[in-house]
Amino acid sequence: MNRRPLTLMIAVVVVALEGLVALGLGVFVAVEALTGKPDDMTTAVAEAAFAALVGAGLLWVAWGGLFKMERWGRAPGVLAQIFVAPVAVTLIQSGQPQLGIPLTVVALTGLVTLLVPPTTHALYGDG
Repeated sequence: MNRRPLTLMIAVVVVALEGLVALGLGVFVAVEALTGKPDDMTTAVAEAAFAALVGAGLLWVAWGGLFKMERWGRAPGVLAQIFVAPVAVTLIQSGQPQLGIPLTVVALTGLVTLLVPPTTHALYGDG
C-alpha cells in the first residue's frame, strides 16, 4: 500500500509539531543562557542541547519514519506521546490547564492516530 491514510498523516503532523516545539524550546533556552545570567550555565546548555536533540529526533521520526511509511517510525512516535501525557497532567495539576489540556489533546491524538488500524496497515501491511 503506497497511499498514506489520513490517520498516518495526522500522526506525522502531531509528531512533527512536537519536534518543532522541542527544537524551538531548545533554541530559546540556548539564547536565554547566552544573553542572560543563568544560575548554572552548564545546566542551561545541557537543557538546550537536550531539547534540540529531542526536537531533531522527533522531526526525523515524523519525516524519515512515519511520512516515508517505515515500520520503525511508530515505536518512537508512540513513546513520545507516552512521555508527553504525564507532562500534560502535571501542567493541569499545577494550575496551568490552558497548557495542559491542549497538550493532553495533542498526546491523545498522536497516540490514537499511531495505533488505529489504517495506520497499522499502512506501516505493517497485511502481515
